[in-house]
Amino acid sequence: MNKLLLLLFVLLGSLTLVPFTGGGAFSGDSDTTQHLIPEDKYEEETKIIAELLERFHYLKQPLNDSLSSVILDNYVNSLDFNKSFFLKSDINSFEPYRYKLDNVIKDGDMTIPFQIFNVFQDRFFQRMAYVDTLMNGDFDFSLSESYQADRKDQNWATTDEELDDVWRKSLKSQVLNLNLSGKEMKDSYKVIRTRYDRYRTVIRQYNPSDVYQIFMNAFTEAYDPHTNYFNPITAENFDIEMSRSLEGIGARLSKEGDYTIVVDIVAGGPAYKSNMLHKDDRITGVGQGEDGEIVDVVGWRNDDVVQLIRGKKGTVVRLEILEAEEGVNATPKIIRLVRDKINLDDQKAISKVIPFEKNGKTYKLGVVTVPDFYKEFSGARNGSEDYNSVTKDVKKLLVEMNTEGIDGLLIDLRRNGGGALDEAIELTGLFIKDGPVVQVRDRQEKIDIGEDEDLGVYYDGPLTVLINRSSASASEIFSGAIQDYKRGVILGEESYGKGTVQNLIDLNRVVRNSENDFGNLKITLAKYYRITGSSTQRVGVKPDVALPSAFDSNSFGENSSPGALKWDQIGPTPFIPTNNVTENLIDILNKEYLADLNSDPELRELVENLQKTRERRNQTEVSLNEQERIKERDSEKSSTSTVMNEDAEISTETGSSTEEVLWDDVYLKEGLRLLATIVDYHIG
Repeated sequence: MNKLLLLLFVLLGSLTLVPFTGGGAFSGDSDTTQHLIPEDKYEEETKIIAELLERFHYLKQPLNDSLSSVILDNYVNSLDFNKSFFLKSDINSFEPYRYKLDNVIKDGDMTIPFQIFNVFQDRFFQRMAYVDTLMNGDFDFSLSESYQADRKDQNWATTDEELDDVWRKSLKSQVLNLNLSGKEMKDSYKVIRTRYDRYRTVIRQYNPSDVYQIFMNAFTEAYDPHTNYFNPITAENFDIEMSRSLEGIGARLSKEGDYTIVVDIVAGGPAYKSNMLHKDDRITGVGQGEDGEIVDVVGWRNDDVVQLIRGKKGTVVRLEILEAEEGVNATPKIIRLVRDKINLDDQKAISKVIPFEKNGKTYKLGVVTVPDFYKEFSGARNGSEDYNSVTKDVKKLLVEMNTEGIDGLLIDLRRNGGGALDEAIELTGLFIKDGPVVQVRDRQEKIDIGEDEDLGVYYDGPLTVLINRSSASASEIFSGAIQDYKRGVILGEESYGKGTVQNLIDLNRVVRNSENDFGNLKITLAKYYRITGSSTQRVGVKPDVALPSAFDSNSFGENSSPGALKWDQIGPTPFIPTNNVTENLIDILNKEYLADLNSDPELRELVENLQKTRERRNQTEVSLNEQERIKERDSEKSSTSTVMNEDAEISTETGSSTEEVLWDDVYLKEGLRLLATIVDYHIG
């Protein structure tokens, strides 16, 4: 990632990446609301965005009928992603626009997009009226029926009655979930009423800027999912400096339907350290302090949820969440976090030397955890010698561990979403003599080679790199280069697969003399390629030894987005591999891993539980029978994953004393076990 992408990884409260932002209200308090119309300035702004995308986006995609069709589908999906508001007749009424939106955009005429939104608005308030009728009765949870929670692949409802049944089952499922979390029936109904009253208020507060942002993102994301438009309000938040003085939990949130979902966890923040909140978890409630009431936030605006969560350092916030790994059967879980300042020091690389015993032999193994490819750009530009840099920090750690005489080293890049590109290059250089690390190709097919020019090698011993599905961008550049140079063994899960480069354009600087206030455009300009010529886009880095995963490439990662740029390859660039890693060694390690699966009950249990997690993720239909739902819940609780096993203690001999090591997780334990094998391989 470049400097921009490092900025993208913002703190909770400094950015609300939500389709609906801004203030303003409709006149009147009833559900008959005033339709919105586009502002005059959108004509000029739309033409600017269209020109920038055609001239500079990596894809070189002309704005034509083909793209128009994608834009329409994106827009309808962004308004009603779960097919809960529009009827089939509405969708049919939009069809005449399918091949006209390209011309609409070129002309800067936002009339049609606003007309479509106003149809959505009408349908929304019809649904809210139906919710009111359902909240006056009681649901029968003894009936044998089910609810299809994920309707993305379902057909559009053809009648109001058909959609009524969808909503009846949805509300029944929500009430049942609340009942199973310990609420009384009357309290569950109260929560649902309040939830939809709030949702009603949110929709009433949409203003033209909100609608314009929704449509423009439907347009920009037709190119790729990382090309986005931010209206002036969102852009202002987006430009807030990551001062590290911001106090919160360290998470970035977005909106998906009614739910606030976790997009990213900031390395070093309270959420990261707790390991209780993860990407794609849904936040359904927020409570203040140890015993404050949990406020239901389903249907809330994203910035309002942020306001509840962030607060002063040292104060407690409790979140009610639906864990992503539990799928549609997830029941609410409350976690406790202590707010803190997100300091750069909390994101720094750290190391630990672990005495590891295997087959009666003790190995001194070093572990360096790199949560982020950070760099203090201002200090580097100003020539400061003490600016913060992940490479500088890891270099110091390597010197210290070399002094201690480690036998092998594991670099932990799990949950590392990237950072500065030059840091990925320089960090790779600590382990190789010199040479190319990454290739970057722009839309003109010009290729720049990112090279390590430092002849120094700061560690030349046995090396492993541990990655998971959340390891992305700069993490993939580093791990891919280590793998290509055959310098170290890559362990873990297939990485995320983000191989694109973005930059941010302030539209006000493009049209300097305009009296209007425009937003920002984040645009994909280039792609990363490994030195072998293969792109990491969609495919990520495949580990030499694949450890069990709760994810497949179609459910999480770049490949899960249909609009993501495709994988391709270019020619390799000359490099001299170290050949520290051989095919024979990889074969030995994979055989040992399979043997470990048979001999280590903890590892075997992990594999079984992750398989159940994958099955839960793929389940989209839930029972509305209370007894059946209780059985499903109890079955899932009995198979809780042991990915993080913080209570397991391993005794290791160090001279005459015994050191107790709290293992971070089963993955680290297996990684060190395989690293010990690599040490023996090189000695032997």
